[in-house]
Amino acid sequence: MENNDRDFKQEFLDIFFDNIDRDGADKLLEWLERSDFFTAPASTKHHSCQQGGLCMHSVLVYYRFLKILNAEFGNKWQQKISTESVAIISLLHDVCKVGYYVTDFKNVKDENGVWQKVPYFRVEDTLPYGHGEKSVYIISSFIKLSREEAMAINWHMGAFDERAKSGILSQAFRNYPIALLFHIADLQSTYMDEKI
Repeated sequence: MENNDRDFKQEFLDIFFDNIDRDGADKLLEWLERSDFFTAPASTKHHSCQQGGLCMHSVLVYYRFLKILNAEFGNKWQQKISTESVAIISLLHDVCKVGYYVTDFKNVKDENGVWQKVPYFRVEDTLPYGHGEKSVYIISSFIKLSREEAMAINWHMGAFDERAKSGILSQAFRNYPIALLFHIADLQSTYMDEKI
C-alpha cells in the first residue's frame, strides 16, 4: 500500500492501544491529541516534510524496528524487548518535534517566471532542550520509561546528534544494543520508506 493511501493517525492509535498499557499512557495520548503531533511534518526538508509527516514517520519506524528485531533475534525477539517497549520507543521517539514547526511563506518564481508566495515549514523551538533528550523529558512527564527505552529514544539520532562527538554514543550503543538497532530503524525509515 502506498503511503498516500494510508491513515497513519489510525495506524498510530491502533498500535498505541494494542501495545501500550503503562500508567499515564492515557494522559500522554490526550496531550498528543491536543498538540500538533498528528499534523506536524517530520522535518523541514529532510524527510516527511509534509503535513502529517511526523505521525507517518513514527508509524513507519515502528514497522522498520519490528523487521530489524526479527532479523537480529528471529521469532524470539520478544525475549529481548517487549512489544510495549517497541511501541513506546518507535511511536514516541520524536515527540520533541511537537510544537516545533510553524508554517511560513516565501517568494518563489513559478515555471512562468511569476513570483508566488508558497508555504514552507520552519523551526521555532519554544523548548530548546535538545532532540532525543527532549523526547525523553517530555515522555517522562507522563509515563515511566525503562532505562533501555530512554537510551533508545535519547540516542535515536546516532552520529547525527551533536553530543555524539564526545564518544559517549559508542558507550551507549555498546551497553544498550537495542538503542543501536532502533537508530538503524530510524535511518532506514527516513531514507528508504519516506519521500521528501
